[in-house]
Amino acid sequence: MHPSALAKRVYVFIFLIIIAFYLYGLGQLPLLGPDEPRYAQVAREMFLTGNYITPTLGGYTWFEKPSLLYWMIAASFKVFGVSEWAARLGPALCGLLTIVAITFVGHEIKRGLSTLVVTATCLGLIVFSRAASFDIVVTMTTTWALACFLLHELAGTGRGNSKSGRGACPRASDSGGKPPFLTCHYLIGFYLFVGLSLLAKGLVGVVISFGVVGAYYLLRRAWPERSVWVSLIWGVPLALAVSAVWYGPVIAKHGWTFIDEFFVQHHFARYVSNKYHHPQPIYFYPVIILMLALPWTPFLVEALVKTRRWVWRDPDSLSVVRIFSLAWLVFPIVFFSFSGSKLPGYILPALPAAALLIADVLRPKKPAVLIAIACGTVVLVLIALTFFAGPYADRESVRDLIALGDARGYANAPVIALKSDDRSAEFYAHDRVVYNSHGEVVTFDEISMSEARARGGKFLVLVPREYVENFRSWGSIEVIGDNGKTAILGWKLGQDL
Repeated sequence: MHPSALAKRVYVFIFLIIIAFYLYGLGQLPLLGPDEPRYAQVAREMFLTGNYITPTLGGYTWFEKPSLLYWMIAASFKVFGVSEWAARLGPALCGLLTIVAITFVGHEIKRGLSTLVVTATCLGLIVFSRAASFDIVVTMTTTWALACFLLHELAGTGRGNSKSGRGACPRASDSGGKPPFLTCHYLIGFYLFVGLSLLAKGLVGVVISFGVVGAYYLLRRAWPERSVWVSLIWGVPLALAVSAVWYGPVIAKHGWTFIDEFFVQHHFARYVSNKYHHPQPIYFYPVIILMLALPWTPFLVEALVKTRRWVWRDPDSLSVVRIFSLAWLVFPIVFFSFSGSKLPGYILPALPAAALLIADVLRPKKPAVLIAIACGTVVLVLIALTFFAGPYADRESVRDLIALGDARGYANAPVIALKSDDRSAEFYAHDRVVYNSHGEVVTFDEISMSEARARGGKFLVLVPREYVENFRSWGSIEVIGDNGKTAILGWKLGQDL
């Protein structure tokens, strides 16, 4: 068998294993935390109402994030039904697509296999690909955007320095008379995925994509070629046209209400202030990227140490990829380090760059090291998911509590939820959670007697487990059960209230 044919079969075999690994057990755990249940519920409301422009939660507008993840989940619900597995399928596919994009780049510098394996087994990508999260979606879109730009640069190094300039798109006279932009397929891909990044997580996708490109030229102390500048003329409108499929209708329908909540509050206010209560020290993200890169973190450190021996303006392909990867890694870390609100997922888009740097230093080492670490990671993740994650997840979700309450005779009763890190009631008690006029959940101590009577006087109530003893003497309340963290009560209006 020809070596190239054998290599292709090896790639296919490994990628099939990776696909199975990323899809395994997506529905095994309940939706967790404050985000997964809410995002899945917004998508379900889109799916049920057929309104794919205005995101709603509990019937109230929800302009925190753009539409791409919601569309993915809603499409999955339509095909496979409403479930945890369906809610996480789109993010898992985004993780796989991220791996594919980085593998293309790695293949160009003869690091394809190591790049494929390292990227697929980085703990950060594994974890976020198993959650209904916007972070993995914007990671996929920015990865494809930056991979396209990097491949454009690599195509330029292959042509050498010509009159049209390194990295330039061929002129019409060199491309069969076609307009130049039709031959710039990598740059077209860059702008298409920048547009999708706007749909994935808003302005941050644009900031990362253009910020990394700018940082790359700064590190190389080079000026972008004329073709890159010219591409802005048609590329920016192309990106805006892609994003306009949602931004256009939603702005036309909701105007300033959307602009203020989406752009002003959830972009600018989130970045410059601690309005959303996620403060962290300035060194938070350098530590986080090392954790996201596990188990390959030592090799990432080695790669960063070796940067001092790089030739920063060398035009060969390997140098271009190294410097672009460093810019890709550093820019998101620096940018988000100055944000007033910090969450680990914010710098997930930098992880593919870390994988490229890791694969670079792994190549001289024996393949056995690569295989042993990757297989060990897969086995440990599968063991944790199969045997240990379940009890923890059950404690962090009210899925089983809602089912327990429904079995006790409260199947149609409204649910009074908690304002906490667990917002899973919003998904598992669909259309039953009590909201106030601002679209926020109503807790037990907030609901008025008049509203309680108007809603039928029969409720399921979620409270912290430590508060249960306070209600045992109330004749109108029965303690149904708890999960070790949260208790569920049955409440029927009585004379003691």
